[in-house]
Amino acid sequence: MYRVKEAFYTLQGEGAQAGRAAVFCRFSKCNLWNGRERDRAGSVCDFCDTDFVGTDGQNGGRFDTAAALAEHIRQLWPAGLGRPYVVCTGGEPLLQLDTPLIDAFHAAGFEVGVETNGTLPAPAGIDWLCVSPKADAEVVISRCNELKLVYPQPLALPERFAAMDADHFFLSPMASPAIPDDGDDPIKRSNTRRATDYCLANPQWRLTLQLHKIVGID
Repeated sequence: MYRVKEAFYTLQGEGAQAGRAAVFCRFSKCNLWNGRERDRAGSVCDFCDTDFVGTDGQNGGRFDTAAALAEHIRQLWPAGLGRPYVVCTGGEPLLQLDTPLIDAFHAAGFEVGVETNGTLPAPAGIDWLCVSPKADAEVVISRCNELKLVYPQPLALPERFAAMDADHFFLSPMASPAIPDDGDDPIKRSNTRRATDYCLANPQWRLTLQLHKIVGID
C-alpha cells in the first residue's frame, strides 16, 4: 500500500527543473522526523517546513497498488499536453517509492523525478534524482542529477558534498519554519545573503530560491 499526503499539479519551484510543470506526489512519513511539533527539536531535520503526516491533504489517500496510484496521478496531468512529469517527494519518498511504482508511472507516460534526503538507496529507473542532505544523516546515494543543500546547516556544510558525483549543485537558503510563507522572515533574508556570498566565492554552487513561494503558488 502507498500512503500519499497530497498530490497536485503545479510548477517545480527549485533547482535545475524550476519552472517546469509537474504533478507533485507527496508521500507520507519521513525517517528523519515524525512530523510532530513536540518532537521537532530532537529530530535530525528540525527545520522542515512541510506537512507530510497522514493522507488527508489535497488528492491524498491510500492506494493498494502501483497501478492505482499511477492512474490517480495521471488524472492530475492536463490530457494530451507536453511530457508528463511527476515529482515524488515527502516526507521521504524512498520509504515507499519502489520499482513497481516507477514502472507504473512510466507506463502512464510519466518522466519520474524524486526529491530525497539521500539516506536510503534509490531504486532503478528514476529519471531525475535530487538529493537534499540533512544535518549529519548518512547519505548513501553516491550519484545524482542534482544536489540541493538547505543552507546553512552546521552539520551539512557544502564542503562535505563538493566531491559528490552530481550534475548540479544548489544552495537553498534556510527559512524559519515558524514564519508563514507570506510573512517577513529575517532569518531567510540573512541566509539568502549568506548563500549568495558562498556561491560567489565557490562557483561550483548555484543559488536556488523557492519560486513557488515567491509567485504564490502551491
